[in-house]
Amino acid sequence: MATNQLEQLKRFTRVVADTGDFAGIKTYAPQDATTNPSLILKAASMPGYGHLVDQAIREAGATADVGAIIDRLLVLFGREILKIVPGRVSTEVDARLSFDRDGTVAKAREIIALYAQAGIGRERVLVKIASTWEGIKAAEQLQREGIHCNLTLLFSFPQAVACAEAGVQLISPFVGRILDWHKKNAGRDFAPAEDPGVQSVARIYAYFKKFGHTTEVMGASFRNKGEILELAGCDLLTISPALLGELAASTDPVVRKLDPAAAAGAALARVTFDEKAFRFALNEDAMATEKTAEGIRQFSADIVKLEQLIRQKRG
Repeated sequence: MATNQLEQLKRFTRVVADTGDFAGIKTYAPQDATTNPSLILKAASMPGYGHLVDQAIREAGATADVGAIIDRLLVLFGREILKIVPGRVSTEVDARLSFDRDGTVAKAREIIALYAQAGIGRERVLVKIASTWEGIKAAEQLQREGIHCNLTLLFSFPQAVACAEAGVQLISPFVGRILDWHKKNAGRDFAPAEDPGVQSVARIYAYFKKFGHTTEVMGASFRNKGEILELAGCDLLTISPALLGELAASTDPVVRKLDPAAAAGAALARVTFDEKAFRFALNEDAMATEKTAEGIRQFSADIVKLEQLIRQKRG
């Protein structure tokens, strides 16, 4: 019997489930799982997960503020996910702290402390932080403390390089959202091989491998299976249950597209970004500027909705 595409992909890429739905994670047996405020809001709104909201409210105590309850809820989801996956779970810091370095550091420490109280070591948790300058500098501090970070809402090469120079554990370039922007602005679709999101991740991967950066690259936010297959060989890929299902349903061959040996010969020059250069380079990239801001707004809005859900349940 021929091996399906998902199993083939797992041979050279760490597959990560992009969901807060435990059933979807169990079905496809990924190594890791990632969550974000939108995914947690979706899951928490489902009848099957209402007990976790109740548990978070109960554990936080009658006098706890809503923010403390949300932290517990995020960690409860993470704890349940870690019962399923053998690797790591990513838990996101409140997006409203995206421009607050000290606030991000404090919130990350609180999240890790909650995991520690549940007996879960920090090696199994990635704290997700937006790839703003403040977020990257917060992650740099956290990494020095042994708290591993996943820099999310990443849309550009300067963001990736700044993350690598800060020594973060992992970055999550958003392939599909890059494609969305270019489709809208170009008025046409793109084949997977010419997909701007795919090309962006391939460039970042090649740069990291060529210059010895140890930061892991995890392609995220996919719109179609073709994008995933074009990035086969990337360190990690975080994939929605729907697309995991498409991969599992096909036995077509999967060809490795990214590998360290090929990256060593990439025609790329070493660059570096201080704060001024970073902000200017990001400003020059209209797509990255717009998508980073949009992502922060969306995640912030979903945190507010999650707060409303908790207040309703709390009564």
